[in-house]
Amino acid sequence: MKKFLLSAAAICSLTAPAFAADLGPRTYTKAPPPAYTAPEVVYNWTGFYIGGNVGGAFAGSNNIQSDAGRFMGGVQGGFDYQFAPNWVMGVEAQYSWMASNNTGVIFPGGSTATENTRGLGSVTGRLGYTWGPALLYAKGGYAFRDSTLGVNTGGGIQSAYTTSGNRNDGYTVGAGLEYMFAPSWSAKVEYQYYKFGDTNFTGGPADVVGTSFRNDDHTVKAGINYRFGWGGPAVAKY
Repeated sequence: MKKFLLSAAAICSLTAPAFAADLGPRTYTKAPPPAYTAPEVVYNWTGFYIGGNVGGAFAGSNNIQSDAGRFMGGVQGGFDYQFAPNWVMGVEAQYSWMASNNTGVIFPGGSTATENTRGLGSVTGRLGYTWGPALLYAKGGYAFRDSTLGVNTGGGIQSAYTTSGNRNDGYTVGAGLEYMFAPSWSAKVEYQYYKFGDTNFTGGPADVVGTSFRNDDHTVKAGINYRFGWGGPAVAKY
């Protein structure tokens, strides 16, 4: 038995090299590199910003001013804070100058009242929801305007008058979409409604006294903001 095992081992040792030679050279394949995963970009809305806007304004119904569209352009600035983690809240101050539009109404007795709004301003709070570079928001707060009002008699003579109501102070509400298109830069489109106290004539020409007019404007604006970013600009998250 011992001789048999020794003989088998000798045969295997002699035939193994020949068998290996018949198999040919062994090839090696390099493992493919792991797939690349792009870093996730994290957009940070927290920080101060300043910017400008252009757009148009349209007076509502029963205004002394014509409801024809007027060009407007202005500036805005504010501060946003991002939390929870996709919500953004903030405050914003905004002022827009308006193209001259000294229009008015003619009363039954021939008297006229003319009004020209030279600018609209607001101080509002904002609350929005962000996903990626986009921010959808609503806003509301205090509004004021710079306007002049004049009354003439039917003969074209300037007349004294009195009114009740706070015709240049009121409120504003609106909504918009803002998009962060580059680090520290964002662009927005926004609708904003301004409502001021009614103009109620309590004195003046007889055909003017007792009349009342609304003071409101619908505005659509496009703007751009530069963001200083307390939390830093958009960063890559791995």
